[in-house]
Amino acid sequence: MSASNRAHRGTIHLEEAEIIEQAAHPGEQFILRVSAPECARTAVAGSFAHIRCDADIPMRRPISIMRADPVTGQVDFLYKIVGSGLRALSTKKPGDAISIMGPIGNGFSADDSKPRKLMVGGGVGVPPMLFLAAQLASCGTDLSGSLVLMGSEVPFPFNVVKSKLQANGIAADATHALAELETLGIPSRLASLRDYAGVHTGYVTALASGWLNALPSAEREQVEMFACGPEPMLEAVAAVAAEFGVACQLSLEEVMACAVGGCAGCAVPVHEADGIAMRRVCVDGPVFAAESIYPAA
Repeated sequence: MSASNRAHRGTIHLEEAEIIEQAAHPGEQFILRVSAPECARTAVAGSFAHIRCDADIPMRRPISIMRADPVTGQVDFLYKIVGSGLRALSTKKPGDAISIMGPIGNGFSADDSKPRKLMVGGGVGVPPMLFLAAQLASCGTDLSGSLVLMGSEVPFPFNVVKSKLQANGIAADATHALAELETLGIPSRLASLRDYAGVHTGYVTALASGWLNALPSAEREQVEMFACGPEPMLEAVAAVAAEFGVACQLSLEEVMACAVGGCAGCAVPVHEADGIAMRRVCVDGPVFAAESIYPAA
């Protein structure tokens, strides 16, 4: 057994989780809440769970953790139906039990010397950003000078309100924010190629560039970026980070078979000091430094 495999011994739990709530949202999106005390106890932003969607479907599905409460033992997931597995999961009702392995993977690591956090989520990459913002806020981090950006091509499955929190350099059409972040005092803005009220028509990376460009150089040096979403978005985020000289961490999304490092089916090339190495997204990631995945030209 490799050293990296041994490092994860005892950190991944297998639980029969009871479904507490399953809420359907437009665009075949679902927010699933389960009771999984062991997973909730050690989950961190960026980690995920490997979920068996149905007894008749042996292949599990990796889903990012959106919220985890170690006190109540509850864990929340946001997923969008893609394929038969997640469609089967969407039919489950409160009281049903599903098998969950988690938390899996290395999460985001915030640098205390960089107080301004720029968090960017796209599609099903939104949940880790919500988790990260809440995790930082719960530790007493002042996020009033930070920003959470979220993009979606289907309606946002959250309460959206007109923001009262300032975010300089943001496009004028980006006026609305997530209510739960607004309550926490964390500025957020939304983007989409769809025509949604209060949502910027365009990409989240345009909002990120505008915000970074508006910061004085001394404040820009206090920024670190975090992102999760589809590969084209992550590549664009890495380019923005490189342009402005900002440290950036990316959470990758990959199809997985075992999700515990055994099959290496999720391996990706990672640029390291001594060359390119194949690293497994499940246990070596899913979070990597942006420049190790998309090195600057």
